[in-house]
Amino acid sequence: MSTYTVTLSGPAPWGFRLQGGKDFNMPLTISRITPGSKAAGGSLTQGDIISSIDGISTDGMTHLEAQNKIKIATNKLVLTMHKSRRPNLSTGIPRMESPMSVIPHQKYGVRS
Repeated sequence: MSTYTVTLSGPAPWGFRLQGGKDFNMPLTISRITPGSKAAGGSLTQGDIISSIDGISTDGMTHLEAQNKIKIATNKLVLTMHKSRRPNLSTGIPRMESPMSVIPHQKYGVRS
């Protein structure tokens, strides 16, 4: 996984949304980037994993702890990121079909 660092100049709003955390058993990731925001200009990519916030590792960090670390950044926010292995869905790469089976009446649109 490739690593990169993004430094955003403050103040907030930074222009991205966070998802995951220890409390969700998921890595902290960028779930959305607001077009035209500081985050959009800072090379952040939707789906990438945040490995540190202002030099503090996010390993074991809850969602709320991460949000609070981001909120206390006033003059600048430094994020160390890992590129996601998932394709960026905004680039037009098609989604894989779900491995879950389809109930026949759902597959053909039959209504009861």
